[in-house]
Amino acid sequence: MSVPGTPAQVLIDDLQKSFPSASRGSGQVVIHTTNGSAFTAAQQKAISELLVTVDEVPNVDAVVNPFSTTAERTKFETQITQGLAQISAAKATLTAQQKQLDAAKAALDQAAAAMPAAQAEIALATQRGQLVAGQKQLDEAKATLASKESELLAGQQLLTAASQMRLVSADGSAAVATVFFDTPGSQVTSAQKAAVVAAFDKSPIDGVTVEYTSNLTQNLDGLMGPGELVGLGIAAIVLFIMLGTLVAAGLPVLAAIIGVGISVGVTFGLSKWVDMTSTTPMLGLMLGLAVGIDYALFILNRHRNQLKSGMKVPASIALANGTSGSAVLFAGVTVIIALIALNLTGIGFLGLMGTVGAASIVVAVLVALTFTPALLSLLGTRVLSKKERAAVPAEDHHTEDHVSVKPVFANRHPWVTAIVSIIALAIVALPVSTMRLGLPDGSAEPTDSTQYRAYSITSDKFGEGVNGQISTIVKLDQPLTGSAMTAAQAEMATRLMKVDNVVAVAAAGTSSDNKTILFQVVPTEGPSALTTEKLVFELRALSPEFENTWHGTLGATGFTAVQIDISKTLSDALPLYLTTVLLLALFVLLMVFRSILVPIVAAGGFLLTIFATLGAVTAVYQWGWLGEIFGVHDPAPILSFLPTILIGILFGLAMDYQLFLVTGMREGFVHGQSANDSINHGIHLSRRVVVAAAIIMISVFGSFGFSHLTMIRPMGFGLGLGVLFDAFIVRLLIVPAVMTILGKSAWWIPKWLDRILPDVDVEGAKLERSGGAAAKVAN
Repeated sequence: MSVPGTPAQVLIDDLQKSFPSASRGSGQVVIHTTNGSAFTAAQQKAISELLVTVDEVPNVDAVVNPFSTTAERTKFETQITQGLAQISAAKATLTAQQKQLDAAKAALDQAAAAMPAAQAEIALATQRGQLVAGQKQLDEAKATLASKESELLAGQQLLTAASQMRLVSADGSAAVATVFFDTPGSQVTSAQKAAVVAAFDKSPIDGVTVEYTSNLTQNLDGLMGPGELVGLGIAAIVLFIMLGTLVAAGLPVLAAIIGVGISVGVTFGLSKWVDMTSTTPMLGLMLGLAVGIDYALFILNRHRNQLKSGMKVPASIALANGTSGSAVLFAGVTVIIALIALNLTGIGFLGLMGTVGAASIVVAVLVALTFTPALLSLLGTRVLSKKERAAVPAEDHHTEDHVSVKPVFANRHPWVTAIVSIIALAIVALPVSTMRLGLPDGSAEPTDSTQYRAYSITSDKFGEGVNGQISTIVKLDQPLTGSAMTAAQAEMATRLMKVDNVVAVAAAGTSSDNKTILFQVVPTEGPSALTTEKLVFELRALSPEFENTWHGTLGATGFTAVQIDISKTLSDALPLYLTTVLLLALFVLLMVFRSILVPIVAAGGFLLTIFATLGAVTAVYQWGWLGEIFGVHDPAPILSFLPTILIGILFGLAMDYQLFLVTGMREGFVHGQSANDSINHGIHLSRRVVVAAAIIMISVFGSFGFSHLTMIRPMGFGLGLGVLFDAFIVRLLIVPAVMTILGKSAWWIPKWLDRILPDVDVEGAKLERSGGAAAKVAN
């Protein structure tokens, strides 16, 4: 994932031109003994031979052998130690020689003092010349020695700064090999990564296990896992309980599967030309299943009710598609607009996710409005059970007369309902104040995965910070070479080591023009830690100091810095997106319900849903509450784009429920019912299908909370919980309770505004009122 224009991404783009080797894609392989003992000589040899084989894999540029690199480092340390010892001995010799020379000078001066000046000048000229030449040679030797000592001390400084950065663990039982590809990280394909993994797996070594980090194994193993299938099964059971027949229950599921097949198939086809994250098609799958089932259900439920009232099949299909179908179309459009609006964030991969998600909604709507009526026509009255078919009256008893119904709890106790519900959601929302955003690392993977084992072994054997290394780049105005470059690197590394929460700094290379220097900075904690996030910004803050001292700028990049920049960008864009969505909600609801207060109540309820959902997500995934249930073994910051995705999708779904529940209330009020009676009428009219639709969505979304893909789990959990909060607490409790409190004023609108607003008949009420004509046309 990348966001153009962020500091880390700008640096990566620049490095691809000025320092290509620094921007190469890479992956780490953690090799360890199965019994925890140190590697034997035979095992080290076998591993080294295996790494040579991996180096020959196509698209692999280089493989860092941890054993040879460690041996070279040890040799370098020995050379520096011996060199400094030799220099110390040489300095002692030069000091002794200087004393001898000084003594000779003193003796010569004493002899000269005992002679007449003219005689001394002639007699001692040769000796004085020899002493001057000797002093010159001694000074030159001192200068050469000082230069060598400075170079060795600079090397020692670099070794000291990197002393805690190891490739072989202190106990000798684990090693980290790095595989470099010949293209930038964003261009390394899954097939190229798989080839590297296959090369390691092809030649197993006795007593040695190989684990792979997430940057070598991230792929889309499969769309549907066991959890998702369970969710689909629950949805089918709910449909069967509600509809009473397998034929009727299977229709919405079949419609959703057909829609998902089309949208996901097209998405994978486009991935040949359009770069997208692995979560993009999964989002389309998740939305397509949940929305596809619900949209077909709305039309089917209306059709079944009409058939049970005696309406003929053709007329019923026409009327169901003209009424509930219109509502489905409008509801789908609201979700589509909310998802398309993700492009307003200016973040490419997030906008693409929204666009693909919106496309899946388009397909779901089209399938609901075409395939569903066609299949209903083929099925005829078989969408009803035998008992329901037997009870169908001889002629259409469909009527507009409103039946008196028992007031719902929210209508009878509005203040209690509203206050208790709002307080409950506010309590659930409390954790959102501590929410931090980030991208998942290896610690978020399932505990039985190779990615998690690689992350854990690295943390245990090498320190947490090794998993969160920060690539720090210094760009010089003028090139440095030789000892000047070494001295500058040593001074820079020493300065970087003084920054809080830095464990080690390693000079990792210089560009071919000697104007760019790469350091790897190891923080004290992992990539998701708050201290690591602060460290990235503290390193960048050193740039003015580096400019003054070494005439160069300093920047931070790499996976850790990139994820921090992405999270910050998304966090900054969130208020704008939320404001846009709220304004859109107010406009849409104002147009549909022709009321000032109803849109405000609905939008306020949506805000409660969002904050409560994010609060619950924070408690589970960041705090670790109920982690054993949802597979959260290492709590971490919330997926950076999750809040934005939740806002977009839940907005559309919240408007769906608002639409199906409150349009019935408005129709009742317009047709002369009291404010209270109209509220009860609307709830009783749509409650059953809305509850069933919500349960289905919760089942489908919630099942993705147990997905095999790390990034999908919090999305599924958040969406499932968001639907639960919005449908059952906000729309079925808070909205009717507040509208009861408001009474007739809930439907007030200035006359001038009522005149200019378009008449949006989203549920086809006018068509329903002319049902006789519609029936004739349909027949």
